[in-house]
Amino acid sequence: MWRLLAGLAICQMVTVPLPAQVICPVLSPYAERVELAVARGLDHLVSIQQEDGTFPGNRGSATGVVSLAGMAFLAAGHTPGHGPYGEAINRCLDYILSQQNDSGYIYAGRSNTGDRGMYSHHISTLFMTELSGMLDPRREERVREAAGRAIRVIVASQEVSKRSGHEGGWRYGPSANDSDLSVSGWAVMALRSARLNGARVPDRNIRRAVDYVLRMQHDNGGFGYQNPGQHRVSLTGLGILVLELSGYHGADEVARGKRYLNQHYRGIVSGNHWQFATYYGMQAGFQLGGDTWERIGAHVYEHFLPRQRDDGSWGDLYNTSMVLLSLTVPYRQLPIYQRDETVDE
Repeated sequence: MWRLLAGLAICQMVTVPLPAQVICPVLSPYAERVELAVARGLDHLVSIQQEDGTFPGNRGSATGVVSLAGMAFLAAGHTPGHGPYGEAINRCLDYILSQQNDSGYIYAGRSNTGDRGMYSHHISTLFMTELSGMLDPRREERVREAAGRAIRVIVASQEVSKRSGHEGGWRYGPSANDSDLSVSGWAVMALRSARLNGARVPDRNIRRAVDYVLRMQHDNGGFGYQNPGQHRVSLTGLGILVLELSGYHGADEVARGKRYLNQHYRGIVSGNHWQFATYYGMQAGFQLGGDTWERIGAHVYEHFLPRQRDDGSWGDLYNTSMVLLSLTVPYRQLPIYQRDETVDE
């Protein structure tokens, strides 16, 4: 059930098979509609998934996009091997495992942004680490080994000699000598999830990643793609999330990012990269809590709930998976969706 914690306007989901009610004052009117939309979206994913775990369409075999679909099931509270979506999750995972090469790199098909493979590698690593502890013994052992090798690829890619100003981040390929905030955000998510599940990720690599993110913040609070001057709302949610997850809650950098996000949040649902803008906007809003969360949550629900198609999708596999992951942020079923419970105090 969704419940009110200590009289505060905090959304919390207990671990039950399906999500229940949103009781945040502003968001409670959307509760039933969100639940129905999520269920219809997941049913759509199951209906089009192929036996090998992939999906039809030009991005249906991209490891990153298959991983996003798998995480959509997890984000709604479902577990591998159990219930109506258990086998769908297992099929996603088995496909990801089959696409890892001897070096530990995971990439096949078109990634969510073309042939930029580190996107897919980071997202696939995140999917595997989020599954830790939920799998049958055979898959658990396979994931433990595969995730360890995948994490080493991420760490090694960060350690590549970079151009000045790009140190600490990641780019499209494992050996790239530059970085961008978009790819780096997924890398940080994967490393954080790995650490939460007991993997050994050196503190140095986390610190260097956070330093890179901080260098991408403009004086106006927004975060940029490869330099602060390229600030945009789609990347500001990402920057805020990384800082929140790295212990910066209440810091001036977060406060400035929050002001920028509050000024520009309406833009997260539109533009060329609305998928991750919405996803990171919802994540950042939920971490920040209060009026920011209620404002962003309501905006996203108002935009996407009426746009769900008759088949339960929001377009192709990537779009549908990202909308589902955005809608389910407050369900808190994924470890990466947790937040500091004092944010509204």
